[in-house]
Amino acid sequence: MGPTATGKTAVAARLSFLLGTAPILSGDSRQVYRGMDIGTGKDLSEYVVEGVPIPYYLIDIAEPGERYNIHRYLRDAHAVLSRLPVRPTPILCGGSGLYVEALRKGYPLSGTKEDRALRSRLENLPLEALQKEWYRLKKEEEADLDDPKNPRRLIRAIEQKVMPHAEGTAYPPLSGPVFYLDVPREVRRERITRRLEARLEGGMIDEIKRLLERIGSPEPLIAYGLEYRFVTEYVLGKYGYEEMFKKLETAIHQFSKRQMTWIRGMERRGLELIPIKPSEDPLETARNILSRLD
Repeated sequence: MGPTATGKTAVAARLSFLLGTAPILSGDSRQVYRGMDIGTGKDLSEYVVEGVPIPYYLIDIAEPGERYNIHRYLRDAHAVLSRLPVRPTPILCGGSGLYVEALRKGYPLSGTKEDRALRSRLENLPLEALQKEWYRLKKEEEADLDDPKNPRRLIRAIEQKVMPHAEGTAYPPLSGPVFYLDVPREVRRERITRRLEARLEGGMIDEIKRLLERIGSPEPLIAYGLEYRFVTEYVLGKYGYEEMFKKLETAIHQFSKRQMTWIRGMERRGLELIPIKPSEDPLETARNILSRLD
């Protein structure tokens, strides 16, 4: 685990290599979407180490514009785990705290029953009213949403708080240690800025233009937040380039802070997390983790 821009994929791939190409399960809520490559940081080239391909799962399994959620993720993850061999032990790698924690602890999930009247009322509320309602309902120890300015996520979160639930599936917990890459705040901020520059120069704007043509509507992309929200709005002419960059950079910094809040919350909720100070060489970091496993 670890917040964005800490090099999780590179470290996980090298740990897999050291373990004899252990399969990697992605724990990222946006890498599930096909075609959303640069903005989600799939870094698929990292899944080849010294010429050896590393098997990975739960990436590119949904169409852009779909509403993928934690229910589908747990179902898909356990379907993958059920057909993998026991050895080498799979590696879970990701920055979406809810997905990682739910899979690790074996959350019993239930489905929220539909209430069209409530949904209609919430959809007519302004963003500020939705935020106020969410903060009123959420428990003090709960982490904030990944994107608290996303109306669709706010509505879903409110619905899950106030609506009755149907019986769902109980998934078994997973065993194994939980490591997180502990990168100093200032280093994270510098990496976020450099990575954002590289993504924009590396074709992220063209990627989003292609997705707009493919989906036919900007709303789903905007709802995904972060890069897909701000770059889509830039393409639509809402911002100039510099304003878009600054707004997006700030949003990613805030997202990184929320990821760290979630990680600290996992410890309060009973999971032991092992901090790892990553080196510049991800292979060295992987060896460090391997030594802790021994």
